[in-house]
Amino acid sequence: MHFLWPVRWKPRSHHYPLREASRGEGRLGHSTRDGASPIDHREYNSRTRLFPVVRLLAMAFVQFSGVTYHDPKLAYDSYVLYTGADGVTRLIDLKGVVRKQWPYAGVPARIIDPALNAGRIGDIGVQLTQLDESPGGIYGNRTVGQLSWTGEKLWEWGTEAPGGAARQNHDWELLENGNRLFLVAIPREVPALGPHIVGDQGIYEVAPDGRIVWEWKAGDHLDEFGFTPDGFEYLRRSVARQPDNIWGYLEINSAKTLGPNHWHREDPGTVFHPDNILISSRKANTIALINRSSGNIVWRLGPYFEADPGAEHQRINSHGLPRPLDQISGQHNPHFIAERLPGAGNLLVFDNQGGAGYPPAPLGIYAGSRVLEIDPVTKHIVWQYTAEDSGRPPWTFFSSFVSNAQRLPNGNTLITEGMHGRIFQVTPSGQVVWEYLTPYEDYAVAGEPEVKVPTVEGVDRPTLTRMIYRSQAVPFEWVPVNGREGGW
Repeated sequence: MHFLWPVRWKPRSHHYPLREASRGEGRLGHSTRDGASPIDHREYNSRTRLFPVVRLLAMAFVQFSGVTYHDPKLAYDSYVLYTGADGVTRLIDLKGVVRKQWPYAGVPARIIDPALNAGRIGDIGVQLTQLDESPGGIYGNRTVGQLSWTGEKLWEWGTEAPGGAARQNHDWELLENGNRLFLVAIPREVPALGPHIVGDQGIYEVAPDGRIVWEWKAGDHLDEFGFTPDGFEYLRRSVARQPDNIWGYLEINSAKTLGPNHWHREDPGTVFHPDNILISSRKANTIALINRSSGNIVWRLGPYFEADPGAEHQRINSHGLPRPLDQISGQHNPHFIAERLPGAGNLLVFDNQGGAGYPPAPLGIYAGSRVLEIDPVTKHIVWQYTAEDSGRPPWTFFSSFVSNAQRLPNGNTLITEGMHGRIFQVTPSGQVVWEYLTPYEDYAVAGEPEVKVPTVEGVDRPTLTRMIYRSQAVPFEWVPVNGREGGW
């Protein structure tokens, strides 16, 4: 028996030539109301074919890649760094041209600020080696390090760590004193969670000579995360069900010092001391501030927010500002906006609105992510981005996991919609002024490039992914390729 099966007849990865559009033009040069980037459906549909088939042997997908839209008058010009799903880290310009690449992945990869690096430009932090027998997730990393622009290994750490491996995951930071903060996995028994070896996480401060000079372990502070008794019991039962979950029980995905900020200058006794460390637990729906002196959590957003039943269905559509922060879910990369940038001292976070929480937070009918700028004192949302700010339905901007956002000097925001391998730049009003879709892909379990081997029978299997964990806008003067005058 034969069936008619519609096939959109294009290669899986199609690179369109960049056309620098004027304001108000979308991708492929078609006019749009707000500068967003529609697919040219006329050209797209003209390539649809009908073929008789007996069974489906292969599938063809249409996926755009490269720079699909660029308004040079409104976009902030810089390089952009990211690690592709193929494990290669690339530095691109806003035309999508690869200016430099390194055969290493970073979690995240980061070009180092020369002001923290004795004036050296072009150095990069990445993961250098992986554990051969690791299942991946937060456990896979063996060593991390710093490379020069030409690839020379300048520093490496990991074999000196407890257990002989760094197990760095999700975040790291070079400090002003030359030490580094590493977010790490610590396999151990956490008494409050029962007699299991679990994926605890912690933070090590590592000196240039490899010594750990300060450490913090999440499992020692669970009573400070704000769980209700029922919520903590839900956590315990989740751990008992799968203690060896490769992402850990909290999945802390960020650890960053606050840095200099006006809150501290105005009140030296505030909790917002520049050295205090902001963390994010995706699975717990919690953003928390660690006091470096005591190790205690001294400020927190989440895990629970009061709301009327059914309010979750309007969460992604709410746009009145300012307004009290409502339920965050599965968030990534909270950080204080740095000084001299618009919004300095406010907290910027990619709120995935993905499934998370103990117990899981209610999510609405309309799946969509949002980027939130939050006043840390009032805990009010003072700016946000959702797809509706670009005149599109909320579900057209959605990444249930990974992703980040970065404020730029002209007030624009660089956003990584990581699940779809999309990086784009928006103005304060939400106009998309640059968009890039990565062409680089590889097979990975559940689309996670850090997981190559299935660990849960009947659940895990590899799929082709273009996921991006984070991106970084890099000033031209931080690297030695086609450097330009000026700075941030």
